[in-house]
Amino acid sequence: MGSLASDHNEDDQVPTIDYLMLFSPDPHQRSKALDHLTHACLDFGFFYLVNHGIPDDVFESVFKGISDFFDPTEVEDRRHEGMDDYFNRMREVVRGLGKAVSKTLGFEECYIDKAFNLESGFDVSAMNLYPPNFESKGAVGVPDHTDPGFFVSLIQDINGGLQILSHTGSWINVVNMPPNAIFINLGDHLEILTNGKYKSHVHRVVVDNNKVKRISVATLHGPSLDTMVKPAPEFVDDSHPPAYRGATYKQSLEANGGDEIDVQSSIDQLRLQAL
Repeated sequence: MGSLASDHNEDDQVPTIDYLMLFSPDPHQRSKALDHLTHACLDFGFFYLVNHGIPDDVFESVFKGISDFFDPTEVEDRRHEGMDDYFNRMREVVRGLGKAVSKTLGFEECYIDKAFNLESGFDVSAMNLYPPNFESKGAVGVPDHTDPGFFVSLIQDINGGLQILSHTGSWINVVNMPPNAIFINLGDHLEILTNGKYKSHVHRVVVDNNKVKRISVATLHGPSLDTMVKPAPEFVDDSHPPAYRGATYKQSLEANGGDEIDVQSSIDQLRLQAL
C-alpha cells in the first residue's frame, strides 16, 4: 500500500455533502445535491457531511462524556445521557442519508431502509481517547481495512489520525474536516447490496504526534442482525453476475470471531469473483 510518509495527500479531495440540500424543497438545489452525492459514492466512497442537524452541544456532550469515562478519578456512574441523544440523532441522520443514496441509485427513497430492515438496524460504536503523544512517527495504529455495515460515521474533537486509500491509490489524510462535520465512509454491506457499484474503501488509523488528547467516535451502521444481505436483483444481469454470496448480517459479523460479534471486515470471505 506504500509508505506512510511518501504517498499521502491532504484531504482537499474529500467531497463535502450538504445534508439539508439533499432534501431541499427547491428541485434544482435537491437535484444538484443528489448529483454531488452520486459522485461522492461512485468516485470516492467517503465524504464530509455538513448541515446534518445534530447541534454542536450534542457533540460537545459526547466528547465530555468520553473524556469523563476515561478519567481514572471519576468514580460515579459512567453512563452519560448525552451518548443516547447522540446515537439516536445519528441513527436518524443515517436513515435520512439512506433515503438520499436510494435516490442516487434510481429507486424510491425507502429502498435502502427496506433492503436492510433499518427499523431494527444494529449499530456498533467504538469510542476512543488518544492521549498526548510526542514520540510517534506516524506508526500504524489500526492497519488497512474496510468496515462492515452500510455506512460508517466518524466524529472527532481534533482532526488527524485517519487515512483513506483513494481510488487513485494514494493515501488521503483526513485533517481538514469542517467543525462538527460527520465523516461518512461507505460500508461493505452497501457494496454487497449494490453488487460493487458503490464500494467501501480501505482506510487505516495512524498515531500522530498529537500535543493534546484526541477523542473520536466511529459507528458502524448496519442492517438488522437477521437480514440476509446479498447482491440485489436490480444490480445483477448477464453482464454483472453476482460478485458476492449472501449471508445474514450476524453471520458477517461473526465470520472473524467465532460465535462473537467482530467488527473486522469479512467482505473478502463473501466475494465470489474479482470485480
